[in-house]
Parts: sequence; structure tokens; C-alpha cells
Amino acid sequence: MSRRDLTGAVDFSVLDRATGGDDAVAEEILGLFVEQTALWSRLLDAPDARIDACHTIRGAAASLGAHELAAACAAAEADPTDRRTEGVRDALDRALGDVAAWRHELILRSLKN
Repeated sequence: MSRRDLTGAVDFSVLDRATGGDDAVAEEILGLFVEQTALWSRLLDAPDARIDACHTIRGAAASLGAHELAAACAAAEADPTDRRTEGVRDALDRALGDVAAWRHELILRSLKN
């Protein structure tokens, strides 16, 4: 279903290929992504956990096509400064915006059917 990208922060064609275009599976993956990033993003402020948080978010981002977020996480893993962490937060916000738009579109589509 991934036909409309809000900002381009998520390349939903990656998700489409992974799910074979199955909207229910894609929705489940996106829901897990939202939950996982909510948990791990809290640890971006903790210097002892920042690298692990970036690593986990990077893997989740790459699996669904959030390339900018994955790259920001990789940069923060290599240089875990506050500036890099802000880059992760900014990229995460854009990715979550696209995910929300995709999920909203799915809801609207299901209401029409």
C-alpha cells in the first residue's frame, strides 16, 4: 500500500518488499517500530545507554526503509555526542511522521471498503 510518503524519511517500498505488500503485516511491523523507538529513544539522554539505543533504533529503521534515521544512528554510534543525538531525534521525528501518515492512510482506506 505504500504509495504516499509524507517527507520521504521512510522508503516504504522497503516495507512493501519485506511484507509482500500485505498491509496487515506492514501495520504490525510499523506498530512495533513505533513502540520500540518510544522505548529506546528515552535512552538517548543516558550517556551509558546512548550507543545501544542508537544501535537498536538503527536496526529497526533500516528494516523498514528509514535510511536517514539509520544513518543518523550510525553517526551517533560512532560519535555519541549531544549534537549527534539531536540528529537522531530529528530524523526519528520525520520517520515517525511518515509512519503516522501511512497508518492514517491505511485507516482511511479500510473505512472506504
